[in-house]
Amino acid sequence: MGEVAVLGIGMHPWGKFPEKNLNSICRVAVDAALADAGVSWKEVGAVAAASSRFSGGKGWGLNGNDIVEDMGSTGLPVYNLSAGCAAGSNAFNVGHMMVASGAHDVVLVVGGEKMPKGFIQTSGLEDETDPEYLRQRCVGLPGPGFWALLTRQRMEEFGTSHEDLAAVAVKAHKVGTHNENARFRQLFSLEDILNSNMVSDPLRLYEICPVSDGAAAVVLCSEEYARKKASNPVWAASSAVATARFDDGLPRGLGCVPSPWRTHHSEARISVAKALEGAGIGPKDLDLVELQDNTVYYELAFPEEWGMCEPGESESLLHQGETLPNGSMPINPSGGFLCFGEATTAQGLFQICEVAWQLRGEAGERQVPGAKIGMAQSIGLGGNGTATVLKR
Repeated sequence: MGEVAVLGIGMHPWGKFPEKNLNSICRVAVDAALADAGVSWKEVGAVAAASSRFSGGKGWGLNGNDIVEDMGSTGLPVYNLSAGCAAGSNAFNVGHMMVASGAHDVVLVVGGEKMPKGFIQTSGLEDETDPEYLRQRCVGLPGPGFWALLTRQRMEEFGTSHEDLAAVAVKAHKVGTHNENARFRQLFSLEDILNSNMVSDPLRLYEICPVSDGAAAVVLCSEEYARKKASNPVWAASSAVATARFDDGLPRGLGCVPSPWRTHHSEARISVAKALEGAGIGPKDLDLVELQDNTVYYELAFPEEWGMCEPGESESLLHQGETLPNGSMPINPSGGFLCFGEATTAQGLFQICEVAWQLRGEAGERQVPGAKIGMAQSIGLGGNGTATVLKR
């Protein structure tokens, strides 16, 4: 398998854009990524697109086909990938394999989304065998309620306080205010977070990500092609995809009864472990991580589950400033989902763009000093997990 370079990256800022259709948002990201790579549309050999039922692709999630028709129908192959919130990095994984295998020299990976208002719902099909239908329609447990149960269990097991939770959001906005692509760039005090409306106890409004519109794109290419275009490109050291195991601690953990330490979201643990192994590094070798923070809970729990720090240690590292860009364990220097909001299929690619900007030293005031290796991680509906390690 050959080396794969991340040659170009591009993004449309996150927000709500009722005046724009999905194609116009994606076009901004695609044009930016191609220009950044110094690649013309005719040089692209294939497209891997993160697709969704929410906003695109002729009503069938054929977002990649819409993009090709917009850019120019050259006959190239299109792969439309659906993996919920993990779709962007899932598409990256397919693009990575196409280049590494030698099937194509240049592949465009793209994800874009225009999200409906309110909680993210199931498909609406009354399928009694679908756990998501049962969770949301029968149990009445949308995302914030689900995250609240996980958070409450952590509070029981490790003594996490409301102030600890709020401090994660304060940190996110402290760095996110410097990100021109983030939707929410205002600073918040601890009191601002603690005084925001309670959504699902113990989680407050400013501790949960909203839904947004956004798009991101990445140009991948072979080592030979990259050497012609750039003297020191960013490399995709590894890309991994996994699904949840049958013995995942998550379903048992929803009772919120204190229990021995266990992994929730096994799809995240497995994909992260595979990505780190593929890159030949350990969790503490990472200079930064962009992880999926639908809510503040994940920024505390995930680093512990992956071995970046010890169980129950995240709160102290947070308060010591170690998770800031200039700390020993930088987490979400972009500002994360809390500052962007969730444009489902584009999330994994915005993370990869951020890691690439960091490794290129182009992140401005949120720059992680001397960053050489970073990881992007996402999870999605259906127990989908992805992780990507980039290096310079």
